[in-house]
Amino acid sequence: SLEASRASREADLAFARQQLARMATLFEGGAVSRQELEQAETSLQTAQAQLGALQSQIRAGQVELGYYRVTAPSAGIVGDVPARSGDRVTPSTIITTVDQAEGMEVSVAVPLERASELKPGLAVEIVDAEGQVLARNPITFIAPRADHGTQSVQVKARLATAPPGLRVLQYVRARIVWSEDPVLTVPVRAVSRMAGQYFVFVAEAGEQGTVARQKPIVVGEIVGDDYVVRSGLDAGERVIVSNLQKIGDGAPVKVG
Repeated sequence: SLEASRASREADLAFARQQLARMATLFEGGAVSRQELEQAETSLQTAQAQLGALQSQIRAGQVELGYYRVTAPSAGIVGDVPARSGDRVTPSTIITTVDQAEGMEVSVAVPLERASELKPGLAVEIVDAEGQVLARNPITFIAPRADHGTQSVQVKARLATAPPGLRVLQYVRARIVWSEDPVLTVPVRAVSRMAGQYFVFVAEAGEQGTVARQKPIVVGEIVGDDYVVRSGLDAGERVIVSNLQKIGDGAPVKVG
């Protein structure tokens, strides 16, 4: 190997130095001729040149090796390696991926109808199948233009704390917290829709007892199993949530 050859050349150089020093001493004492001294000097120069040439060859090999070494730009977890020994690759070939738990972002597509309400700092919550909050982080990016295909606006939230087991490119359940103010909610099953208008039935006192009254409402987003009520309903009103198919406006009801 080149390393073994370098060790041999270094030994040759050390021997040539010793020989030159010995010849110089003998020459001063008249024991050897000038020609023998010059031969020792030439041997030293030859050994130095041979070692220098070998070191240049080793450096060139190290530089060439650098072209075949793939270095990750940052620390992370290496994914699948589709390239195999013998495959032809180019600078555009994906050899593997490096994923980082730090610095992940959650991306949410927001309908254009709500885009005007977006602002940096609104909380984005990642929730599980039961609606339990797994992580909560503020919006850090709002796309300046809408997506042509989905007609939505992309927002991102950088995950300062990622839920355990979360992976890159994973789909998650996420919601935006538009307001922290108290709001009215009604169960989804209590809301009916006709001709684009949402209604609920509330129980009110009538001349003949308690009756059902149909009230139009404006609903917002769904939170869990409830609609957020934006208008049309007052706190304290009793919303009917069962047997909606059997009642109509003004029908008598029994409050249980």
